[in-house]
Amino acid sequence: MPTPFASRLAAARKMAGLSLQQLADRLGGVLSKQALHKYEQGKAYPNSKVLIALSQALAVPIDFFFSEPEVQAELTHVEFRKRTRLNQTQQTAIIERCNDHLRRYLELEQVLAEEKRPRSFSFDRVIRSAEDVEEAANMLRRDWDLGHDPIPSVLLMLEDNGYKVVEIDADPLFDGLKGEAGQHRLIAVNKNFDICRIRFTALHELAYHLLVFPEDMPEKERENLCHTFAGAVLLPASRGTEAIRKNRTNFYLPELELLKSYWGISIAAIFARARHLGLISEYVYVRFNKIYRSNYFHKDEPGSCRSIERASRFEQLLYRGIAEDRLTVNQAAILSNMTVGELRHTLDHAE
Repeated sequence: MPTPFASRLAAARKMAGLSLQQLADRLGGVLSKQALHKYEQGKAYPNSKVLIALSQALAVPIDFFFSEPEVQAELTHVEFRKRTRLNQTQQTAIIERCNDHLRRYLELEQVLAEEKRPRSFSFDRVIRSAEDVEEAANMLRRDWDLGHDPIPSVLLMLEDNGYKVVEIDADPLFDGLKGEAGQHRLIAVNKNFDICRIRFTALHELAYHLLVFPEDMPEKERENLCHTFAGAVLLPASRGTEAIRKNRTNFYLPELELLKSYWGISIAAIFARARHLGLISEYVYVRFNKIYRSNYFHKDEPGSCRSIERASRFEQLLYRGIAEDRLTVNQAAILSNMTVGELRHTLDHAE
């Protein structure tokens, strides 16, 4: 039967996206694939030298291997955005990292008695069209008191409404995912993308949490409707019409950059939003996109987003728990997947 060390080693390896042979190669001959297999089966146990090597190879503190989470949670109903571009190993690694973060997050909430459940939202029908999506986006803004102005931070807004948000340092093939664990709802985004893309992706995943689609709807159509939802939440119809105006046939780049900065939505998404709202024709939309791609804006879009997108509730709870002596530094280090020294370094900078 696997020991706690065995299961934690396997989890760390999967989080790193490594096979047994790849981990053995990364260890540079310290251990063979067969020896690693015995460790994961609980049939052997490493010495201190090997533990240090495993910690360094897998980028986790040594305590990770011995700190079983007190709260067990496993994501279900996982949906990847553009999941066909990720192989199974990559998907497993991302899911394992999300599971690990979720367990530590829920344990932290439990220790501090700060549990936060997702805010309710219910649309009264199955989503079948872009018009349904538009109505759902307006209802969300109303029910969640988001008003009609730009959302300062989508990730903080999601956290305020009870969603667990995970920022993953991942391959560019990964955009985002959504998952569930009992009553808890999780959204993960790739932290390496630009801010506008992170905002859009987070709301795209929120659509998968909140909206119900026909079971026989093709995946591509469902994805497009989730795109529409994200655009509609970022730039409400009434404000979009006011900002862009009808029957547009031309834009200058400075105007698009101003809209991007103010609303926190990419220029590409502004074009899509203008087409959906009937502010530009299909012909104009296609022409704009040809110009957009010919200038390689799809690889490096001009303009900036003034939003600061960073999920921070976990860290806020952690540091408050330490400050109020509800968490020891050792407890906090384990929950944050840091060494005690690394955590103390952050505390020194905060004092």
